Amino acid sequence: MHGFTRTVAGVGALGISALGYAAVIERQAFVLRHVALPILPAGRQPLRVLQLSDMHLVPRQERKIQWVRRLGDLQPDLVINTGDNLAHLEAVPAVRRALEPLYGIPGVFALGSNDYYAPKVKSPARYLLPDARVPLDATRRLPVDKLIESFTRDAGWLDLNNARGKLTVGGIDIEFVGVDDPHLDRDRYAAVSGPRASASDLFLGVLHAPYTRVLDAMAGDGVDAIIAGHTHGGQLCVPGFGALVTNCDLDRRRAKGVSRWWVGANGIPSRLGPADAPYLHVSAGLGTSPYAPVRFACRPEASLITLLPRR
Repeated sequence: MHGFTRTVAGVGALGISALGYAAVIERQAFVLRHVALPILPAGRQPLRVLQLSDMHLVPRQERKIQWVRRLGDLQPDLVINTGDNLAHLEAVPAVRRALEPLYGIPGVFALGSNDYYAPKVKSPARYLLPDARVPLDATRRLPVDKLIESFTRDAGWLDLNNARGKLTVGGIDIEFVGVDDPHLDRDRYAAVSGPRASASDLFLGVLHAPYTRVLDAMAGDGVDAIIAGHTHGGQLCVPGFGALVTNCDLDRRRAKGVSRWWVGANGIPSRLGPADAPYLHVSAGLGTSPYAPVRFACRPEASLITLLPRR
């Protein structure tokens, strides 16, 4: 009996230690992930793309703000912001201050649910559900118009919420197609669907939440790569197993990082897909909800994606 008691006590102490590590250490252990995608036309010089996602910023998070500001030292060629920048009614000035060193660099953005509505208290157990949506509270509407104004007017970035656009970066003509947040069912891909223009060197899809209906549609239109966020990489992962959930209908093995996507790819390993399937990059993001401030085996991240000539 005493041995059983000691075992239970030991397991409890281990659990408390793991929770403390996840809440105090790992959720602030920001890391820059390096990714390479061979999708440029042959003979072109590489492009460096900085993806930022899921900051979930509140004004008091000075450590996160300063870490993001230092990303400006990378001098990327292009910035892609995949949403969920806010987590507080007064967070827009903090987001502007964090991203200011990147303003003026060519960029695009698509919004997430936490750019529209402030997070609300919910049971932590909901994070273990495949799709942890809760009813929206219209009284917690965030100042999304001010965020969009800062991104479009001050940063000069393209708004890709149910929109298409073009940029020339490093002599490469890039065409973009994006949607508003599928997690809120705000996506209207049918309004922007279509193949690339003949003059485009590169065709990229951008969205916040990688729901398969949008991924399939973008792949069907022949994008070269899809850039997304939302999943937090699973946020709470099991070493050797990976993410428990993705908070959308994307399969767990694609919760973060690079894979390949084709129509009907969900649940199928990338190696079994077509050789010319588009790349899918899902960022684990930089933050958490204020009501679930933990990460385990899934460090918060920004991504530096180097685009290389096709092999």
